[in-house]
This record gives sequence, structure tokens and C-alpha cells, in this order.
Amino acid sequence: MGHYAFKVVVEPDHYDDGRPAFKAYCPVLEAIGASTSGDTKDEALLNIQQVLRMIVNELKDERKPFPPEALADAVVVIV
Repeated sequence: MGHYAFKVVVEPDHYDDGRPAFKAYCPVLEAIGASTSGDTKDEALLNIQQVLRMIVNELKDERKPFPPEALADAVVVIV
């Protein structure tokens, strides 16, 4: 099992209806869906962790390579 560390950005945002929100995204994986939001910073961080977990599992399950720029920023620790 591997552990992956990705740079994540959390910034103030708003929902379509104008309510305040926070956007969380992983810049190197955003093109393949690594972006989400939440009502609070903590919620946005929890949501992006779930999204990243799904993306990593999907890539591994489908035996697809990680985007090269993602691996450059990732730290892999074999446990």
C-alpha cells in the first residue's frame, strides 16, 4: 500500500447562489477532477481528500499512469 502526498490549495469561493464557500483543489490533478468545495475550510479539505482517494484508486484499478507532473510533486512511502 502506498501513501501519496499532493499539494492542495484551499481558497475562499462562493456557491452559484452567492453563499460563501471554500474551494479545494490539487493543481496537478485538477484537469482530471481533483477539485471540490465546502462550507468551511475543514469541510473543503475533507472533501478533497475523498476526491484524491477516489482518483488514486481509479488510476490504480484501471492501471492508468499518474500524470507525470503529479508524481513529481507526490511523495510515496511504502508501508
